[in-house]
Amino acid sequence: MDKLRHLTLLVRPDTVLRWHSDLLRRRHAAASAPRQRGRPRTVRSIRALVLRLARENASWGYRRIHGELAALGITVAASTVWEILKEHGIDPSPDRAASAWATLLRSQAGALLACDFFGVRTLTGVRLYVLAVIEHATRRVRILGVTAHPTR
Repeated sequence: MDKLRHLTLLVRPDTVLRWHSDLLRRRHAAASAPRQRGRPRTVRSIRALVLRLARENASWGYRRIHGELAALGITVAASTVWEILKEHGIDPSPDRAASAWATLLRSQAGALLACDFFGVRTLTGVRLYVLAVIEHATRRVRILGVTAHPTR
């Protein structure tokens, strides 16, 4: 025992106690910390559906896609749809100038008709009234009727 008393302590007992309490504090903090930080990733099938809707409907923005997902019963935030589109290089709000009048006419040409009602004079001088329709898809002119008396 005499030899122990002659030894010089390099560390005081207070320091050892402080080290022990620090160790316990760090261990408790690590055990109680959440395992993953931030929001969980969106399910792969929802991400694929968002990208499919965006590619098949080029004029839809992220809010319209969000609305369609909500109509299907899929709960996802509009900001999540925006992030998915941005991550895959798709502009979340498409250029509205690209969907101009000409684009609408091209997409609806099969169903569009233009009609006109006009009067003409024949070589004999008789005035006839004509109802004509133009089909935009085929550019065919169809004469629906010709009469000298349009009120009869």
